[in-house]
Amino acid sequence: MRRLRRYGWSRRLVAENRLHPADLILPLFVLEGRGRREPVPSMPGVERLSVDLLPAVAERCLELGIPALALFPVTPPERKSEAGEEAWNPDNLVCRAMRHLKDRLPEIGLIGDVALDPYTTHGQDGIVRDGVVVNDETLTALARQAVCLAAAGCDVVAPSDMMDGRIGAVRGALDEAGFDGTLVLSYAAKYASAFYGPFRDAVGSASALGAADKKTYQMDPANSAEAVREAALDIAEAADMLMVKPGLPYLDVIRILKDSFRMPTFAYHVSGEYAMIKAAAERGWLDGAACMDEALLSIKRAGADAILTYAALEVAARLRERG
Repeated sequence: MRRLRRYGWSRRLVAENRLHPADLILPLFVLEGRGRREPVPSMPGVERLSVDLLPAVAERCLELGIPALALFPVTPPERKSEAGEEAWNPDNLVCRAMRHLKDRLPEIGLIGDVALDPYTTHGQDGIVRDGVVVNDETLTALARQAVCLAAAGCDVVAPSDMMDGRIGAVRGALDEAGFDGTLVLSYAAKYASAFYGPFRDAVGSASALGAADKKTYQMDPANSAEAVREAALDIAEAADMLMVKPGLPYLDVIRILKDSFRMPTFAYHVSGEYAMIKAAAERGWLDGAACMDEALLSIKRAGADAILTYAALEVAARLRERG
């Protein structure tokens, strides 16, 4: 077995999986204002950016071969409400960002999150009645949000709310509004994970959520067969792509879904996964670049066709240097 491992060229020749910039999607946090950039303390190297600063990042992505961005708004507190109505305001922050980017760089792919948590005062992904996140009333809101995003130039709407029936509701609303070409990326297996903490800090939903959790609608980390049922329902409702979130703690789920359905399958290398590597590297406990590359390659090996990662720019730059 060691003969094939002896030389760099032979290792490259027989490598079973390769990571490529075209496999990566860069998530971006969008701020109100102009010329603003704010570091996210719990995510070293990540910044919140105002709309006018986004095209420069998108240009760098295209230069490196990264095909798409996923936008997440930092909604000002005064724009939040119990029902999250700002989510379907056609002039909300993320819609303005979508239009700004598409006007300047129409070739970049734009992915829009469909969930109410950036817009609700309680931080939940849906509408709350008597302490319960209600399913069907939330679907109506999500459908309006998806159409609003599509009208702003969003290429891929990504329902991440984990309400039952959301894919069918979103797909039907898009088709009825004339956006039958808009793709739907379903967060088919989104777990009630402890790895989301830095993301919630970045978008400002952590303080709103407080001590509450999302375990009544996001998946139990103990389960994997349940993910197959979730994905099958979403495929039947016309999802174009599936997502597993988080990535590294759920490599088995990525593989199960890929083998079960042979659908385009994405993974989200989430904020906590990213922050762990960055924090350990800052302390000199590990080689941050090598560990980041290995982590993403393992997600690719598990069956992911694309990976959302905050490390997309740095990883793509390293891949280009290696040729």
